[in-house]
Amino acid sequence: MSQQANLIVGLIAQTSIHAGSGSSVGAVDLPIQREGHSGWPCIFGSSVKGALRAKAETVFKADSSLVDIDAIFGPPSDSPVTHAGAISVGDARLLLLPIRSLTSAFKWVTCPAALSRYERDLGMLGKSIALSDISVSGESQAVWSADDSDLYLEEYRFEAQKQDLTATISAIASLVNREGFEQTLEKQLVVVSDDMFAYLVQNATPVNAHIAIKSDGSKTVKDGALWYEETLPPETVLYAPIMANSSRQPKPKDGEKDVNRLDALAVANMVENGLFAEQNKWLQVGGNETVGMGWCAVSTELVGGR
Repeated sequence: MSQQANLIVGLIAQTSIHAGSGSSVGAVDLPIQREGHSGWPCIFGSSVKGALRAKAETVFKADSSLVDIDAIFGPPSDSPVTHAGAISVGDARLLLLPIRSLTSAFKWVTCPAALSRYERDLGMLGKSIALSDISVSGESQAVWSADDSDLYLEEYRFEAQKQDLTATISAIASLVNREGFEQTLEKQLVVVSDDMFAYLVQNATPVNAHIAIKSDGSKTVKDGALWYEETLPPETVLYAPIMANSSRQPKPKDGEKDVNRLDALAVANMVENGLFAEQNKWLQVGGNETVGMGWCAVSTELVGGR
């Protein structure tokens, strides 16, 4: 029986995503989730796991005998049975952020630190990748593979340095379930310095104003009902690790029927092929589902285990 099987899940936002961190005392009333040490946007593992469970309850609701959802995700809080779920879900980490550009419609921007972390995370899961040797010499420099003319991101001009990014593009393209993405990335991928990336992820995420309308039919705004909400923009690329273990239901007591426990590979296959069958590679994460936010195209890859 396999003890662990690992998956890498790639997410590319099709609509804006608001995975909220609660209220704020700053200018943005509803900020997005961010890593505490870097300030980079992310989606916490608890949010990703909740989205996966919600999808599982939808996919398997017609025939609950196909899979024991409680065995995979753990029983609900009001259940008399207590045991851990069979999957461990990591944070969805940012890899590519779409940034407005005068050079083209937008660029997918990343940095050496984000790429190095992606390489380490895949190595932890059991997949070895080799990224391009990238050197960004300063905050006003940017690396891309198209040409060496000046590059504009937001209101900033960068001195473009042409480098071969073939290995990096290939390693990233496997995360995105989109035909022709690798060829698109050859024209759109830009690598900036770690410090510039930190600035962009703090200041280039959309912030939208929202209002609430009175329910009396007047179609006027409620007093004080104005708030500002931050989102991750469409085309953002993230990835999340999932570690699948053998199911952990407790051993039956005397007289109770034993359960059919799944091994780790069966659990991983349920996520990869059950939740995300060929025509159903979508996941909704974060809030505002009823106004179409949070939809991501999903790619999954079984990358290792033991």
